Amino acid sequence: MEFNNILTEKEEHIAVITINRPSKLNALNRETISELHTAFKEFDQDTDIRAIIITGSGSKAFVAGADISEFAHFSKEEGALLAAKGQEVLFDFIEQLSTPVIAAINGFALGGGLELAMACHFRIATDNARMGLPEVTLGVIPGYGGTQRLPQLVGKGRAMEMIMTGDMIGIEQAHLWGLVNHMVAQEELLPLCKKIAGRIAKNSPKAIATAIGVVNAGFNREGYKAEIDGFGASFGTADFKEGTTAFLEKRKPEFKGE
Repeated sequence: MEFNNILTEKEEHIAVITINRPSKLNALNRETISELHTAFKEFDQDTDIRAIIITGSGSKAFVAGADISEFAHFSKEEGALLAAKGQEVLFDFIEQLSTPVIAAINGFALGGGLELAMACHFRIATDNARMGLPEVTLGVIPGYGGTQRLPQLVGKGRAMEMIMTGDMIGIEQAHLWGLVNHMVAQEELLPLCKKIAGRIAKNSPKAIATAIGVVNAGFNREGYKAEIDGFGASFGTADFKEGTTAFLEKRKPEFKGE
């Protein structure tokens, strides 16, 4: 498989997908989301692959967020479509994949990056990782499942605080809260992910696929539709226009609650 924004490799029964946009801190744009969908779909259909690891290139960021320049001018309808399409093509797609997906978080996982990590079946992170959902600083809310998956992982109160402040948390806090399963030094990240993936690969693929489906069945999907609607509605506000303009102009926003 050849792509512009991601790298793929296979090692025995394990596939590794690397988001390769280091100059953009591996930010997600529409092309990258599409390429990730294709890679995940092809690896899931490959009966020789028993586990998939996703990571970011370099040591600074897993994914530092979405590419804001792509949607700063969107209308409410376009914003809602952006969230709905993204959830369908990538985030829900990964969560419901029959092949286990491990997020190897190497550095910043912010906004869409944290949402991508949370869509994976579990997460392992480096000791320099930082995580957060800063969307409210742009006058918008998380739109790729963040309002749903974060409370599932860390609890409602902690999720509310993270979403409403937009603050980042460090790896120790993320580990304590259950947002990540393990924290390791940078050089140990992929080896540990591959070690766990290797243990998974020895088990029944059919049983694991069934387990993924059954665990996912325990969560109400209606909240994701509400997120899409709320995300789209944000695009019609003056706060969204101010937040995204301020970000692109590299200044602090002045929100008026409109």
